[in-house]
Amino acid sequence: MSSKGRVLVAMSGGIDSSVAAVLLHEQGYEVVGMTMKTWDYASAGGSKKETGCCSLDSINDARDIAVQLGFPHYIIDIREEFGDYVINHFTDEYIAGRTPNPCVLCNTHIKWDALLRRADKLGCDFIATGHYANIREENGRYVISKGKDHNKDQSYALWGISQESLSRTIFPLGQLHKTEIRQMAMDRGFDALVKKAESYEICFIPDNDYRGFLKRRVPTLQAEVAGGEFVLEDGTVVGKHEGYPFYTIGQRKGLGVALGYPAFVTRIEKETNRVVLGNYEQLAKNGMNVGKLSMVKYENLLGLPTETITKVRYNDPGTAATIEQVGDKMLVKFHAGVNAIAPGQAAVFYEGDDVIGGGWIETSFIVD
Repeated sequence: MSSKGRVLVAMSGGIDSSVAAVLLHEQGYEVVGMTMKTWDYASAGGSKKETGCCSLDSINDARDIAVQLGFPHYIIDIREEFGDYVINHFTDEYIAGRTPNPCVLCNTHIKWDALLRRADKLGCDFIATGHYANIREENGRYVISKGKDHNKDQSYALWGISQESLSRTIFPLGQLHKTEIRQMAMDRGFDALVKKAESYEICFIPDNDYRGFLKRRVPTLQAEVAGGEFVLEDGTVVGKHEGYPFYTIGQRKGLGVALGYPAFVTRIEKETNRVVLGNYEQLAKNGMNVGKLSMVKYENLLGLPTETITKVRYNDPGTAATIEQVGDKMLVKFHAGVNAIAPGQAAVFYEGDDVIGGGWIETSFIVD
């Protein structure tokens, strides 16, 4: 029995989660590896072969590490709970005219819950993942902060994890850079991990074609929404489109409309099946409403306007903003215009490197 305790490590078969498991093993934890089968590519259609975190190769890679280091490894099939929640939500959001973020949803509602349930069954004190983020206890709260390697930081995707779940979570890579992790893998003879290509696409859309995925999921969708109008902000009709779910705010390519200047999708109107186009300047908004909040650093910010850096997408460097909590929503006023704020995406509020909290973008607008 380890003095440090027993930890269930989520192992995708990639370098990050593998090195996380190795480090915890070396630090004296009793490690149990677990690989989650979230999605069955055979049912997804698409044009790309099975790769990434759920493929047989990845499961075998994770198991090989466990065998070499002598700790147990399990595979859990969470396709049903993943499909019911994440895939259905993804489809429903596009049909509602919004742009979903399935990775945040999966972390929040599927992966952590699934891991903690199995951790309890296996007598594990903690769970661990290969995310680039840090966690600490402060003033009775568990606070997530950015990983030391800001280029790889994944704190944006973790704001929705509950305090109870965070109290049992370890991020072994939080204080490491990617280059160090590669070196650690090589030093320990795991050369194949270093050479392995990393996957950045949504796990259930390996060919990155979300439009094709929607058409396969809802066979009647294309016929139902085809022939809507492209319009300008003043209502001028400038063309026909394939259907509002197949466009995202900020999109420029593939519109098939010539306006004499670069055109972007600035708004999606589900009710009228209209897609509103505008120039680059019309893409910027300086206010938004954010709902379904999950507060991390503070229990709430009621009555306390707070200065933050707020991110509206994963690779967004963030923009200075004043946030004000009103009930269960956050009113965000940016200090400068922010391009392509998409309802359905996550907004995350930072104080320095710390995550104050986050929520789902509901509307964006211009504040005078």
